[in-house]
Amino acid sequence: MEEGNTYLNALVGAVVSAVASSFIPFAPVLGGALAGYFEGGTRSDGVKVGAISGAIALIPVVGIMFLILSFIGFVSVGSGEGVLPFAFGGVIVVFVFVALFVYTVGLSALGGWIGNYVKYDTDIDI
Repeated sequence: MEEGNTYLNALVGAVVSAVASSFIPFAPVLGGALAGYFEGGTRSDGVKVGAISGAIALIPVVGIMFLILSFIGFVSVGSGEGVLPFAFGGVIVVFVFVALFVYTVGLSALGGWIGNYVKYDTDIDI
């Protein structure tokens, strides 16, 4: 990887996060750490590339969430429940999106900081 190529490093970290999230808990930390390690620079550069990596990794998660919620909405249209459950459902959707955003982008930014730390302050060489 080319040091300082922020978007390429973020894309690599996002792919690692997306693939590893199916079998590794807290996978955004791993993807962000890889992006931060490849990025180099200062700690703030590592956090920045980690956050970008998390935002890219969030795109397929939001797409899957959209499909699932669309299916649930389609099934519940004929239930005749009225307006309140739909309004409550909107609050739940916003809460779930914010939680996913904080989880993915926040942990990736933390991973970017860790990756930068590992590159410059430890003897570990990847």
